[in-house]
This record gives sequence, structure tokens and C-alpha cells, in this order.
Amino acid sequence: MDTILVINAGSSDLRFQIYSVEGEGRLRQQLKGRMDGIGRCPRLRVGRAGGSPLANRAYPVEAVPDIPAAMDIAGAWLRDELHIHPVAVGHRVAHGGAEHDRPVLIDHGVMDRLERLTAFAPLHLPHNLAPIRSILASFPKLPQVACFDTAFHRTHAAVADHYAIPRTLYAEGVRRYGFHGLSYEYIAKTLSTVAPDIAMKRVIVADLGSAASMCALSGGRSVESTMGFTAIDPGVLLYLISEKGMAASEVQRFLDADCGLKGLSGISGDMRQLEASEDASAKFAIDYFVYRIGLNTGMLVAALQGLDAFVFTAGVGENSALIRSRVAEQLGWLGVKLDLTENALQSQLISSPASRIPVYVVRSDEDLMIARHTLALLMNGSSMAPS
Repeated sequence: MDTILVINAGSSDLRFQIYSVEGEGRLRQQLKGRMDGIGRCPRLRVGRAGGSPLANRAYPVEAVPDIPAAMDIAGAWLRDELHIHPVAVGHRVAHGGAEHDRPVLIDHGVMDRLERLTAFAPLHLPHNLAPIRSILASFPKLPQVACFDTAFHRTHAAVADHYAIPRTLYAEGVRRYGFHGLSYEYIAKTLSTVAPDIAMKRVIVADLGSAASMCALSGGRSVESTMGFTAIDPGVLLYLISEKGMAASEVQRFLDADCGLKGLSGISGDMRQLEASEDASAKFAIDYFVYRIGLNTGMLVAALQGLDAFVFTAGVGENSALIRSRVAEQLGWLGVKLDLTENALQSQLISSPASRIPVYVVRSDEDLMIARHTLALLMNGSSMAPS
């Protein structure tokens, strides 16, 4: 049985899934796993698609100091214990720059170009590329595919793509990229089945996870996104550097580890903890989160010149009835009304019949999107074009 391995590597964890390739190019998830606590308290956890566990093993910290070591251990476990030898590997890569508007088969030339993009995504790209480099060294003939979180947004018009800066910087790649593109691409394609009557109309998707962004879709294509090159006012960064004496690397770590919901609340970046807390700062963080979603919805409605549907996705969007309800209140000016029962049940359609705008909850599956792209490149020599 042919299988495809999908890898999503972060700074301290390595997530992976195995998909079997079945008749007519269909994919079926076989198992999912992760090596987390890399460099601190490493542990390999693997389970079958149905949820039953296959492995839960701790390792000495010196055995798994980095992503390549985690790759070696997870790969050996898959080969030696499950006898899995994938025919190809698909990778989530945070940034593809201006050049890549779709996934690409990796070779050393592609790797060289991607490594030059590290300055555009220094907190993510080095970790994304580490397993690719490891596999290239150990299994040079195994096909690998890079799937970019920026690619789906390369359909933006020039006016949405530019900052008000000299064109020389734009030519260097300083432009509004947009992120979470694999998630948005999956939602755009899934809507044709979930809600075919609105799939090609004007849709806003709120990808509310550990990082949050929103995207405006028209005709199934991205026309605007709330994320650009970064997601914070540049004046704040200048203040941190000039007044707080922080180096650029310190600013990067500060934004990644200490800001967002955690910075606002002083408690946690996990929405579940904030919802359970009675602390006023937790309430403020939730208020801010909801307010910004409402504010950005207005911007995206303007980009679309109207709105035909609103979609929640990702961890918070898929699982928090409270956040969905609070956001719907913010969108009352658009005629949004939720069915409270359907919202509590986590139904797919959660708006009431009286709502002018239908509201959906659609579960995202970035890994399946990566597997599909990988299979398409393997079978056809070219990936699916952006929606």
C-alpha cells in the first residue's frame, strides 16, 4: 500500500500524519503523531486515525535536542515498527515568497531559494526546512513537496499586495503575503460540498487558532487577508528597539512568546483557560479578541463590496460556542443572527433562518490539503492551482 507522510515542524515539536493512497487518487488518514518537548522533555505520541494509541514514549533530553533528531527517531519508529515506507513527503512551509503561488517539488535549488527567505519568517521557516534538509541528506531520492502558507494569497490584486513603501523594497519581497493559506484553501474547496450555493460568492473565513487571521474569498480565491508581512504596528517595534533597547532577535522572541492573548491577559494564550477564568484581564483579552474580529470583518466586507457568508474555522472557531456567539453579536449590523441551539451543538450551519448572512463552522484540515498537493505532484508532475 502506497503512503504519503505529511510533516509540520515547529520550534519544539514535530507533527506528522500518514495517509494511504487508495483508488482514484483518494487519500485516507492512517495515523497521526507528534514528537513534542524537543530539547526539554521529548515524548513521541502516535495514534491510529480512529484514536487508539500506538505509542507514548519519553526520551532523554540529550537524545532529542532538535528537529533533525526528532525526525530520525520518528522516522525509524515508522519504518521499524510499522514497516511504513512513504512514497513521498509533504511539508508545511510558512513562507514561499513572491515566487511560489503553489506547492513545489523540492530539490537542492529550491532549498537554496527557500533558505534565502528565512528573514521573512525567522520564527518558522528554519524549523520548517530542518526536516526537509534531514530527509534530503538521508533519502535523497524520496520525493518531497513544499506546501506554502503564503501561496493561496498570491491571487491578491496589486493594490492589496503593496505597502506604501518604495517599489525597490516591494521588488525585494517586502509585500503583503497573507498566511494560513493551506487552511483557507481547504475551506474554499470544502465549501463547494458543504455549501455549494455560497462557495463561489463573497465569503469571510475566520481562522481562529493559536494564531488568528481572517480572509476574504470571492469566487473561491483569496482577495484580501488581515495578515500581511507581519501583524503588528511597526511603531511598536521601533519603540521596543529604541526605548527598550531590544535587539531584533529579542523582539521576535518577545512577540512570539509574550504577546497576543497571553500578553493581554497575563494568564495564558489558550482561549479555553481564558474562558474558564474569572480574572478581569482574561475577560479583557476575550473582549479585545472579539472586537478585533468585528473590526476586521468590516474591512473585509469593504474589500468584497458585500458579504454572502461567514465561516468559522481552526481550534477556537471550531470549538468555542462562546466566541462564535460573541462575534455574531458584533456582526449584528450585517444582519447576522445565530441559532443558539445549533451553535451549542457545534453544528455546521449555526445561523438562524432569520439571519441575512448564513454562518458556518467548517473544520479545517491543512494536513490533508498538503497530502493532496503532494499526491497531485507525484501523479501529474504539477500541483493543483490555487482556488
